[in-house]
Amino acid sequence: MNYEMILATNNKHKLLEVREILSPHHIIVYGLGDLASKLEDVEENGKTYAENALIKAKAVQKLTTMPIIADDSGLEITALNNEPGLHSARYASSLGGHDNAIKEILKRLENAKDRSARFVCDIVLLNTDKKPLIFEGVAEGTIAKEKMGEGGFGYDPIFISKETGKCFALMEEEKNTVSHRAKALMKMLTYLKINGFVPL
Repeated sequence: MNYEMILATNNKHKLLEVREILSPHHIIVYGLGDLASKLEDVEENGKTYAENALIKAKAVQKLTTMPIIADDSGLEITALNNEPGLHSARYASSLGGHDNAIKEILKRLENAKDRSARFVCDIVLLNTDKKPLIFEGVAEGTIAKEKMGEGGFGYDPIFISKETGKCFALMEEEKNTVSHRAKALMKMLTYLKINGFVPL
């Protein structure tokens, strides 16, 4: 028997990635486009990734009684005082998209000796417990000196994973085991299995 959930996103790339990670475990993931009602724009004004994820999840909670997962993530670059961090999506939007944001980051890091960075993802799970549950995943790595590959999305073309030594945009199935989102999802999956929501 399959377990059904709603992912609080209109991002097709993110939805596909989450489906690829969870579908082998008898979990069907729907996106906001699958809901009968349309979600109004949500202002993500939290001070942490978890707060932003919770804001998104609670907005969707008004539209469905199904289990809801919402995530917020960011790229933290050591030499840039952990920017763009919490504002990663807004940073890209303010520059006209991720391609321009990547160019700007590479420019700002031209003379940087320390290119270390990390991706952080917090996932909130609602409607399975009395309180919201939070799962965090972190992927350590470095920023490449140039854009690499055509895969992935967002800042993937400049992030080199510490675990694999490969750029996220050059990975295929591997990314779904070492990415920040994958790690957070696997923690959530462990919770769902232990509590009998999905088969062990």
